[in-house]
This record gives sequence, structure tokens and C-alpha cells, in this order.
Amino acid sequence: MKQHYQGLGHIAVYTADMDASIAFYEKIGGSLHLRAPACSPEQQRELALVEFGGFLVELIAAPVPEGAGCIPHFAVYVDDVDQAAADLRAAGVDTFQTAEKCVMPNTFGGLENWFFTGPSGEQIELLKML
Repeated sequence: MKQHYQGLGHIAVYTADMDASIAFYEKIGGSLHLRAPACSPEQQRELALVEFGGFLVELIAAPVPEGAGCIPHFAVYVDDVDQAAADLRAAGVDTFQTAEKCVMPNTFGGLENWFFTGPSGEQIELLKML
């Protein structure tokens, strides 16, 4: 199963003010990598990727949900989303949030992902950039 993992994809952070968050990360040495305005149905919220400290921060335009932290998930790059999910299922993981992966051809140049939940409620994203 670990042969599919290729490294940290990003850490997601909710933000109530996208421009202020981008400016903050730029001020402390980060740089805007990509920005995607909200569009339906594949993407409900504005997103931005900021390069910072050797990894990406995904900013998600949304208030922090009540009872949740400001970091909703982390992403792991995989070589094959379907096979990685199949291997996780074979290992007993049954907490996938959807029956099928999500394919978003117009977000950040195209991506596919699939979320599942860890034992403490953390959301883990299997991510492949297209």
C-alpha cells in the first residue's frame, strides 16, 4: 500500500478572508501558487494554493465550522487514487466519504481525490494532480 504514497500534497486551512490570508502568507515568505474561484458543481468555494516552507497550504474560503478546527484535512499525493483506495479498503478502511473518487478537471489544472476519515475524525485526502 505505501508504494502509492508520493509525499505531502497540502495542508488545508479555512479562511474567512481569502485576500488577507494570501497577503499574510506572502508577507511571511510564501507565494501564491494557484487561485481558483468558486464554481459549481465541482467546486463550491474559492480555493488558493500558497507555497510556504517547502509545502503547499490550501486556503478554503469558508468560516470555520462550529466545533471544528481551522485545519479541515491534509492531502497525500498518490500515484493512483483508485488503487490506493482499493488497497486501503483491503486493509479494512471503510470510512471513505463518497462511493467514488471526485474528478475536477478545471481545478488547479485538474485533479482527482478521495477523502476518508482517520480514527480521530481527521480527514485524509488521496490526491493526484492531472
